[in-house]
Amino acid sequence: MKTLFFKTQIITILLLGFTAVFAQNDMKIPQNAVFYMEINGKQLNSKINWEKFNPFLKQINEKEKKASWNDYSKTGIKYDAIQYHYATVNDSVKSYNTHFTLDNKEKFQEFINSVKKKGQEVTRKNKYSYVDLDNDIFVAWNENRAVLSMISYQKPYRWDEGVYAVDSTDVAIDSAATAAIDGAYAEEVKPFDYKEEIEYLKDEVGYLKQNIKDNNTEILRIQKDIKYLQKHHKYPEEKIEPAEAIEDSTYAPKVEVMPPPISQDDYYEAEPYAPDSIYQKEMDSLNIEKFKIVKKLAEDSFDRYFSSNLNLEVPKDMLSFRDGNSDAFIYADYEKIFNQGIYRQLYKGFNFSSLLGKMYNSNSAYNLYFDKDKVRMVNHYQHKNEATQKSISEVYKGKKNKKLAALINDKSVGYYVMNINGYKYFDMMYSMIKEAGEAEYQKELELIVETMKIALDEEAIAKIAPGNGIFVLNELKSKNVEYTDYDYDDSYNEKEVKKTKDVMVPDFTFAFATENEGYWKRIFDMLVSNKEMSKKFSKDGDFLTFKDEKNKDGYLDQIFFTVKDGVVYLTTSKDNIKVQNQSDVSKQWMKDSAKYPLSGRLNIQKLLIGLDKEFKSKSEKTTLDILKKYVGEMYFKTEVNGQSIQTEMNYNIKTDSENSLMYFFDLFDEIYKTSLTHKSSATL
Repeated sequence: MKTLFFKTQIITILLLGFTAVFAQNDMKIPQNAVFYMEINGKQLNSKINWEKFNPFLKQINEKEKKASWNDYSKTGIKYDAIQYHYATVNDSVKSYNTHFTLDNKEKFQEFINSVKKKGQEVTRKNKYSYVDLDNDIFVAWNENRAVLSMISYQKPYRWDEGVYAVDSTDVAIDSAATAAIDGAYAEEVKPFDYKEEIEYLKDEVGYLKQNIKDNNTEILRIQKDIKYLQKHHKYPEEKIEPAEAIEDSTYAPKVEVMPPPISQDDYYEAEPYAPDSIYQKEMDSLNIEKFKIVKKLAEDSFDRYFSSNLNLEVPKDMLSFRDGNSDAFIYADYEKIFNQGIYRQLYKGFNFSSLLGKMYNSNSAYNLYFDKDKVRMVNHYQHKNEATQKSISEVYKGKKNKKLAALINDKSVGYYVMNINGYKYFDMMYSMIKEAGEAEYQKELELIVETMKIALDEEAIAKIAPGNGIFVLNELKSKNVEYTDYDYDDSYNEKEVKKTKDVMVPDFTFAFATENEGYWKRIFDMLVSNKEMSKKFSKDGDFLTFKDEKNKDGYLDQIFFTVKDGVVYLTTSKDNIKVQNQSDVSKQWMKDSAKYPLSGRLNIQKLLIGLDKEFKSKSEKTTLDILKKYVGEMYFKTEVNGQSIQTEMNYNIKTDSENSLMYFFDLFDEIYKTSLTHKSSATL
């Protein structure tokens, strides 16, 4: 019995051992991944109209003279499967990778053959095949999976020393080249003669002055030509003087008139600028070495993936805000983006690494939805330091102010409202500054923070501006302004001309709450009583008026200020602060503006209508008409959601497109076709 139990135990251990040997693990996303995205193919594929989309792609490909393909909806890629994308960054290597599923390997290989370089051979490995589509683009595939990798490599740059990190081979080549040049041009070194040097420098100054004079003369001549062409659409006709009669034609010189050379090449029989063959060889060598490096990196990545069970393992923290019903999910690690690679080296060179590193120590997750009548995006922002995240959340828990919401009306172009806690804002900044200190200076930094708290009276500052504010863009008005232009007669004599034009000026209101009206009234009184300020500021009842007579033809020549019922107003019109009749839609916006810490809307169509006069040419006006037909309205709201700051943004579409995804296709398709029409007209 004992022997049977022992044998059973041995067999079990061996079976488990073989299972462990032959088991394939998930392919893990690299630790230095800064970006991750999932494309919900099942949902997106059902929203794409391939009957419209496929001919459009073929048309662009043919127009750009790129590789053609019969049907982009049948490339062998399984479009209704989930696609995975991720990017990595470090000091020298940046990569972007896409994993997707195949439903027809033969069709996919046919597609790859149509886009790869002519004559480029496919490399066949044990478990997959791959080919380089370009010097930094590689694609690998097996029976049912494919991976696309874009990899770039650059030698690390040391900002602290200001030089590239080079290897000994480069140094040896440079030293040898320098020695050869020095030996070929070696000559007797003469003692330095300062008098000779002074004369040389004087000549150089004279040469530069003459250059400036010649350049200014040439600039003036060209400017006159431009003005003449704008007015007459041609150059002035040259006056040809009649040639004097030649008395003795026997001795008349026979001169063959040759046309002026077309370019510098006409002066030389041989090529004037022969390429530097040594330099070209060095560059080719460097490019080959760089290609070998990125190819090896791509191949190693392919080996790891196709040796796994072909499942991609993603860290749980990346997926904590993913919604399985979204069309696309995106995760961005800002801490890694700004603390790795060139960004880190950039601000490290300016001693900003600690402060900026702590500020960007965060991540964001985005869920994107292409609904029937709108595009919707939900963003979750989260700081990785719990204490800092808590401070940020407290800032977004401010008091509400309904007085500001009364400025909202549905006739406006847009608005932006904030209801944050100004007092807690100081705590957030103190927290970030305190956490940004280097370990050896931590005590000193804590002392500085404490001193700032003593010196600044946060409560008094918060009463001046508690954190409630609103900006309303009511409309864009046309204003006729005068400007100076220059005209030229047939003899290029310059003449100053006064002209007028219409410009669009904003009609807006900016207002914010205050618990200390007296402070702002004292500021207004000071502006009126000050000798210099009073030239532009004047009192008009309850309003303070700013008027700049010297800039009356500018965009903003008059602004009104006032304080009323705990609100400071800055506006372009006194009527803007009056309570206006509001529709049911604007009443809902009012409720949201008082409910959320941040909210706003922008009617893009009204904005474009207001900018109509800024579009001059025929093609610009045609594009504007298309945009006015398609563009809709944007709306967003931000609030604290658990341990994150959540922002929802909606873009409402106006047209009868099948859905908001095809809406963007219809818009781009119409603009593209219009541009082709304009090009054809210009050619004719």
